[in-house]
Formats: sequence, structure tokens, C-alpha cells
Amino acid sequence: MRLFPALFLSALLCISAEAKEYKALFDCSSGNAAYIKSRMWLVGQTMDMMEVGEDTTSVVLTLHGKCVPMVSKAFDEVVDDKDIPNTKEAQKWLIELGKRKNVKVIACSMSLQANDIDEDDLLPFVEVSANSFIETIKYQNDGYALMTFK
Repeated sequence: MRLFPALFLSALLCISAEAKEYKALFDCSSGNAAYIKSRMWLVGQTMDMMEVGEDTTSVVLTLHGKCVPMVSKAFDEVVDDKDIPNTKEAQKWLIELGKRKNVKVIACSMSLQANDIDEDDLLPFVEVSANSFIETIKYQNDGYALMTFK
């Protein structure tokens, strides 16, 4: 009879030791270039921390509003001069994220238009959505945890 509790405990430990999949949706609408820079770095650090052992991540970044200039190769034409250094650094971190196979970067078409950014000027890994709110809702419905940068 003592075998059953031992088997149950062993099975429970195996289940809890299974690899986890972390699904996160980082939504950026902030116009604060210094803040955006720090958040892009933090997304990468957070992914590294979650991917310890067998755990995996699936990350989506939706960018809209004043957050979209960093997806442009010519961002210096659309941001204030004082924001260029921080936007450049934010873009550097975004490019690093874009190199990861488990990261999707989506820019809102309406925000691109509002910021006078042509789709031909986007970084190559950036996808364009007609409306990033729709993307955000879709990913939340698929179980992605929403993290906002406002």
C-alpha cells in the first residue's frame, strides 16, 4: 500500500517538472524614447530568463502610436532630434529581438501613416497589421499574456 503514495508523488513531480511555454504580447504605444529603449532591452532579458532549461517562449511585439518610428530605417527623419540617440538604441535592441525565431514584430499601418513612415522603409522582419488593436485582441484570445509599454 505504500507504493501508491510514492508513485503518485513521483508522477506529480514529473508533471510539475515539464517544460513550460511562455506566451507574451508586449504592446508599445509610448512616445518616450528613453523608456522604449529600456523596455526593448528588458524584453530580451525577460525572454532569456524564461528560456532556462526546457522552457520556451513565444513573443509578439505590437507597436503603434508614437512607438512605431523605431521600425523605420529612416527613423531620424520622423523623430525629434533629442530622441534620436534613444530611438537608435531602442532600434538596436529591437533588431536583436527580431533575429530570434520565436519573436514576431507587428507595426500598426494606421500608426505608420500617422507618423509619415512608408512601409518600404521598415526593417525587414517587421510585419504590418491594418490595426494593432485587432492583433492584440487576437493574441490575447490565443492565451498570450499582455504586457503594455505606455
